[in-house]
Amino acid sequence: MKFERRAKQPVEVNLTPLIDVVFLLLIFFMVSTSFTKQTELTLALPTASGDSREIVPDLIELVVTKEGAYRVNGLPIVGTQVSALKDAIYRLSKGDTTLPMAIVADAQSTHQSVVTAMDAAGQLGFSRLSIATLNPIDE
Repeated sequence: MKFERRAKQPVEVNLTPLIDVVFLLLIFFMVSTSFTKQTELTLALPTASGDSREIVPDLIELVVTKEGAYRVNGLPIVGTQVSALKDAIYRLSKGDTTLPMAIVADAQSTHQSVVTAMDAAGQLGFSRLSIATLNPIDE
């Protein structure tokens, strides 16, 4: 018995399904990506050594105590929420966000307390923010 040999078909790779899958993945990643605007707060951090700065008369001084309580220009703030802090800063500045602000934090205060103070200042739009330090010679 003699069988006829079939002619071999050339091997083909169909790229159409591959291109469709890659295109669908591209669309999926484009749709699922979230584009959020990160707000940044520019800080002027003074160094611990050097000459002390002159006192600015319109300076808003935000004090963070060891316990995490806040004082704005010597006036205590009831509560540690960002909203209470923002209200006190806004009342004192009368809405003028161009005034310089200094955060004076106790060395034993929590990092969260300082970040909350910086967040409140940033949400109000203060851009001239500095953190007070002690000169090692003064200690």
